[in-house]
Amino acid sequence: MSCEQRVREILARLARDEPATRNVFHVLYADTALAEARASDQRRTQQRPLGALDGRIVSVKDLFDVAGSATIAGSRLLEGVTSPASADAPAVARLRAAGCVVIGRTTMSELAFSGVGINPHYGTPGNPVDPLRIPGGSSSGAAVSVAAGLADIALGSDTGGSLRIPAALCGMTGFRPTSGWIPTQGAFPLSVTLDTVGPIASDVSGCRDAFAVLSGSAPLPGQDPTSLAGRKIGVSGDARLMSEMDDTVSAAFARSCGILRDAGAEVMEVDLGPVLDILARIDAIGLFPGIELAARLGPLTEDERGKLDPMIWDRVRVGYDVQATDYLKMHWTRMSAIERMDELMAGLDAIVLPTVPVVAPMRDALRDPDAFRRANGLLLRNTRVANMLDLPTLSLPMPGPGLPSGLMLWGRKERDWPLLALAGAIEAALGQSEVPGA
Repeated sequence: MSCEQRVREILARLARDEPATRNVFHVLYADTALAEARASDQRRTQQRPLGALDGRIVSVKDLFDVAGSATIAGSRLLEGVTSPASADAPAVARLRAAGCVVIGRTTMSELAFSGVGINPHYGTPGNPVDPLRIPGGSSSGAAVSVAAGLADIALGSDTGGSLRIPAALCGMTGFRPTSGWIPTQGAFPLSVTLDTVGPIASDVSGCRDAFAVLSGSAPLPGQDPTSLAGRKIGVSGDARLMSEMDDTVSAAFARSCGILRDAGAEVMEVDLGPVLDILARIDAIGLFPGIELAARLGPLTEDERGKLDPMIWDRVRVGYDVQATDYLKMHWTRMSAIERMDELMAGLDAIVLPTVPVVAPMRDALRDPDAFRRANGLLLRNTRVANMLDLPTLSLPMPGPGLPSGLMLWGRKERDWPLLALAGAIEAALGQSEVPGA
């Protein structure tokens, strides 16, 4: 099937407004997508493709600038006051230059400030396995666009887990690189300290191809997927990461670790306690996203506050109370945690743990504010640690019965390509064909 035919089929599916495709996109670029698809088909006919991503259909999270349209980051607060972008964000521009077809902007948690994925303003996509369950966030529409076959790759962001959480809950693969590999310019900033840009795809290969284009880099020789024999993989028994797991996730994680051992990996216990203790000292002061988003928004009038989802405002408002001296102390403390973690990772190829400790909750169960807060905290609990430590990290599906769950890999800072290579080997060992819901 040609790229143009695929785009037409996707647009036809979206026009039918079926439950599986509803609320995935906030804006569609039908005309430009068809033009880009025809251009890609012509290049392939002439045997002059621009690279591995030429003709891949890409969705873009609604916090990235796309030339000619306003970036509102899923928020009524920004609607009508944000001017159309004069140019694509660098990440979007790099994908277009590689021949990707940008089909539309995906829905997201408001201001990217929730791991749940619910947006009361512009709609919430259903989980592709069970539409009554949440998709995860904040890159909610991004993950569903790939899982529903509406895009090959989704461009998203990750501040505390926003790529990996929805990837895990939707049975997809999401990659958060070390900060600095992919430019964040042209993206609405939730946290200038923690924001990163990355892809969601159906497998590790898709994330590798997207990362190569987005980062303008390539793996060194010998960094292709290899055997797991002799690889040193750490696991943690710390309750701050491993408690409150539901039975599906617990069984899938135990099964996955067993598969890695059977494949020849040396799976060993690591003590993350000292690093988590340092991070706890930061959390006692405040959270970077809340503080930095409050600074970004500035003082809000009562009318402006009323435009925000109450669940989002509940998290933003506490950011106004942190003093500058305490904010600087958070940064200095984070630097010591990063250094400590780098020392620990020096003897390991990766650390693995469940991406999130639970499968996707039912959406209706989160209507109560207290239930929402608890679910949001639990979904973000494990993923946000890698952002605080600036580790390359990836979530891929764990095999087993039941709803989707994710295996999260942490790599050593700046060792992004080796982590992706290892992820490919782990994916092969786990057996992608066994993923629930696939």
